[in-house]
Amino acid sequence: MLPRIKNNGNLRIPITTIYIGGGTPSFIEPEYIETIIKTIKENFCVKENAEITIEVNPGTVTNEKLQVYRRSGINRLSIGLQSTDNNLLKQIGRIYTYEQFLDTYNLARKAGFKNINVDLMLALPNQTIEVLDDSLERIIKLEPEHISVYSLILEEETKLFDLVKNKELDLLDDDIERNMYWTTKEKLQRSGYNHYEISNFAKKGYESKHNLNCWNQEEYIGVGLAAHSYVGGIRYSNTENLNEYINTFRLGENIKDIITIHEKQSIDDKQKEYMILGLRKIEGVKISDFKNKFTR
Repeated sequence: MLPRIKNNGNLRIPITTIYIGGGTPSFIEPEYIETIIKTIKENFCVKENAEITIEVNPGTVTNEKLQVYRRSGINRLSIGLQSTDNNLLKQIGRIYTYEQFLDTYNLARKAGFKNINVDLMLALPNQTIEVLDDSLERIIKLEPEHISVYSLILEEETKLFDLVKNKELDLLDDDIERNMYWTTKEKLQRSGYNHYEISNFAKKGYESKHNLNCWNQEEYIGVGLAAHSYVGGIRYSNTENLNEYINTFRLGENIKDIITIHEKQSIDDKQKEYMILGLRKIEGVKISDFKNKFTR
């Protein structure tokens, strides 16, 4: 990963957000995370007020890890909870409990983190409005700065996908899912969370800069296994093969050999995508912003 960062390095490119996620980055030793951020700062122009986020799973961090994260410049945590109901957590293959989440959340607060996101999910098999409402109530009382609430999307090669495929679990009816969504929206808004994007709610001033950059069609560079990038109207991803990824840098082979290009956009493609991405935001798309972006 470090060679990939250095190969992409450009001190003229202003970096406004860094997002360390995918898998469970909080599982590895914190010094590796610190080295990654240090390397980014040495090879790019990272803005002083940059939003630097790391994804954290309950039960995978200690006070020592959190202190190293803060020392390295990480100023935002995203904790993957999904539900406060332990039965549901077990059902979807999570290896932690709600109590472990609470321990992680409290550790983060004690370590000094003042910008925390909590992930929740709705429309899980066997989830009821009452169970969802209880999760929302419990998380609202903790007062995280940001709450993401995603509808279930089945991913292949997951425990939940296999259970549904084998008819051991049933997906919820679409009407129930819609009811859950509107219940969530109304409850979080009443509790002071701004609904600024389809699945995201934040206290004033804590909207995710990283999310907004994506919805505003800003460019980004992905490093690491299977990471995706969007540069110059081209969308591409790194190989998913670990040995291939490592050997490319160890043997000094051409990086282009481990990249898959998914799309080369024309100006028409960019404009259409800009509109689609922009409509994920609750405020929609401003005509003035569209003109400023595409008439330069």
